[in-house]
Amino acid sequence: MKFTITREQLQEGLSAVAASVPSKTTLPVLSNILVEATRDGIRLSGTDLDIAVSTTVPAQVDQDGAITLPARKLVEIVRELPTAAIRITGSGEQRVTIECGRSKFKLLGLPREEFPAFPAVKFDGAWRTRSSDLQKLIGHVAFAASTEESRPILNGVLWELRPDRMRMVATNGHRLARMDVPTAAGGSTAQADLIVPPKALDQIRRLFDADEEVEIARSENHLGFRSATTQVFTRLIEGPYPNYEQVIPRENDKTVTADKGALTSALRRMSIVASDQTHRIRLAFAGGACKLSVQTPDLGEAQEELTVSYDGDPLEIGFNATYLLEIMKFIPTDEVRMTFKAPERAATCEPVGWNDPASFLTLVMPLRLVD
Repeated sequence: MKFTITREQLQEGLSAVAASVPSKTTLPVLSNILVEATRDGIRLSGTDLDIAVSTTVPAQVDQDGAITLPARKLVEIVRELPTAAIRITGSGEQRVTIECGRSKFKLLGLPREEFPAFPAVKFDGAWRTRSSDLQKLIGHVAFAASTEESRPILNGVLWELRPDRMRMVATNGHRLARMDVPTAAGGSTAQADLIVPPKALDQIRRLFDADEEVEIARSENHLGFRSATTQVFTRLIEGPYPNYEQVIPRENDKTVTADKGALTSALRRMSIVASDQTHRIRLAFAGGACKLSVQTPDLGEAQEELTVSYDGDPLEIGFNATYLLEIMKFIPTDEVRMTFKAPERAATCEPVGWNDPASFLTLVMPLRLVD
């Protein structure tokens, strides 16, 4: 193996792959990055056995070959090298020489044969979509997935693929986010409901440029994404996703429109005095006002009043301030619309005046108010 590559290209490829390399593993080869010199350039690959990432970067290849090298050390070496051409040469059975300017390193690796094979996902008849649509879905929905291990299915994001639209849904049982994005004609007309780990979706969002077209294909229990230079594979979460449609309220007849920035600031101030366990705050709506209040027996209390658009019957409802603040962070407009039915029923939050073909809805369950 022998090739020359710019520091920038090598660093770009390594940063794309390094996030999929586990920090701790009982299998030594998983701590390594597979480096393959081919006529198309240098292909770099990493995996933790759940997520696998592979990307190709341009290089002048004088001799084909492949080896796996310690990911952390390789990244650190390249980061510290001067901005100049890097020459990498296989010098012995499991050893490479890295030269740049007056710097010279020799790294020991492991044979390519020990590196796990990537999942066998066939891209014939794949779904196709713009990366920007994927990024929009992931960016607005994945935050709502659960991080608790008691219900593993909720640790994933439900991704519904249809001929005319894509939908992502995530929930932890207390809050929910759902977004629909229309899809352009072309690609597969098949339908699928997939449950994808948020960690994999984070890689997708990070690795594919917004203007790229991404192909998506699945095998029995893996999902593959690829563009012209990059491939990502992830293990799917298996099992039936809960019927989220049942919890989305259809009869909420009380509507509030508020300035998102003002509401967010007030929620932040109230949450300072809220209980560390429940983060509960009280919202009282009447006339054109929203009164926010907190009472924490061993800490103190706080009140604030906001001007809002509300003309329904007076309503008092309790929420986890952390969940509301999190939702506000992902509302893409300056105003937010909230709908309610009763103090014990789910509330919805939606953007107001969002001129986008995508539709976005979030839901948050209330907390019981204890007087």
